[in-house]
Amino acid sequence: MKLHNAPFHGIKSGKKTVEMRLYDEKRSKIRADDLIEFSNADTGEKLLCRVLNTYLYPSFEELYRHHDKISIGYKEGENADPKDMLAYYSQEKIDRYGVVAIAVDIV
Repeated sequence: MKLHNAPFHGIKSGKKTVEMRLYDEKRSKIRADDLIEFSNADTGEKLLCRVLNTYLYPSFEELYRHHDKISIGYKEGENADPKDMLAYYSQEKIDRYGVVAIAVDIV
């Protein structure tokens, strides 16, 4: 999976432990103990992670209620707003697919 620089380094540092995505056809196949290779979209650096669990939600609002902001990639002083995800996914796609929180650990 490709990640922008900041979330890639968040996972690499161990602070970001949950990757958020649409629960589309591709993500619906992900299971606990699967390996995911994250790729930094800016540098091409790769990072191998093991899926610890997946959590399904109807919306990012619900996902944000169940996971602390640090684990999903926000910094301590930042405001965690589910509307931030509209920069990546349309509301139509969120409503259609739902969302998934993928808990990961570096291998």
